[in-house]
Amino acid sequence: MIMAFLVLIAGLLLSGTAAYYSIIGLLAIFPGAIVPIALMGSSLEFAKLVAASWLYRNWDIAPKILKSYFIFAIIVLMFITSLGTFGYLSKVHLESSIGVADNSLEIARIEQQIATEQRKVDNAQRSLESLDSVVDKAFLDGARIRNQQKAERTALNSTIENSGNRIEELSTDLVPLRRSNIESEAKIGPLKYIAELIYGKDEAANYFDSAVRFVIILIVLVFDPLAVVMIIAANHGISTRSKPESKTSDEWVENIKQLKRKRKEGIVIDEQSLYKM
Repeated sequence: MIMAFLVLIAGLLLSGTAAYYSIIGLLAIFPGAIVPIALMGSSLEFAKLVAASWLYRNWDIAPKILKSYFIFAIIVLMFITSLGTFGYLSKVHLESSIGVADNSLEIARIEQQIATEQRKVDNAQRSLESLDSVVDKAFLDGARIRNQQKAERTALNSTIENSGNRIEELSTDLVPLRRSNIESEAKIGPLKYIAELIYGKDEAANYFDSAVRFVIILIVLVFDPLAVVMIIAANHGISTRSKPESKTSDEWVENIKQLKRKRKEGIVIDEQSLYKM
């Protein structure tokens, strides 16, 4: 009996959790009706469990049309609950993926700006090297040529300095974004390992979403269906324990053999003794 109640409690807990995730998932699908969806989801989940219990206890006496509809309704409600759970888990995954994608786009933009400033620095340095080459080739007029290049050299050095400062600023902005990106990837890291396990390390990046859907489907398959089955199992355990124990067929056969032996020996069997046997 204790085990039957434990199964019942576990089934109710599992069903309640599935209902919670399902309602959140349905709210994501129908965001404009929060209260009605919550009330509808809760009432349907409760009705599903009651229907499953009633169907089990009244299977032998219930009309066929009633049993057929109850079975249909329970299966549909299990599908709806599973669909809501699937929607909730998918929503969580998409939110994590979007966060990583947003950071990646921002990181790519900053890295492009850094590359642009770095090109300015490289071009300015090459220009300075060209000016130095001109001065080196002019043995006698080197000082005069360098003096003529003064304005151009100043502009090039200013470009290098400004671009260097800009690169430093952009690099500073890049650090928290990369840290956030690493943290987000760490949260979904186990799913990457699952993708590698299913599709291989080389192909995992291309099938990451497929691996996530595979995991979600596995969870859905054993979430609400298991809750309904446990409720039915609990009903079976409780109803079986509540019935009075009856003699098994083997016991009756043995009692009949004893009765025959006693009759052969001339022992009289009264009605009360026969009833006890």
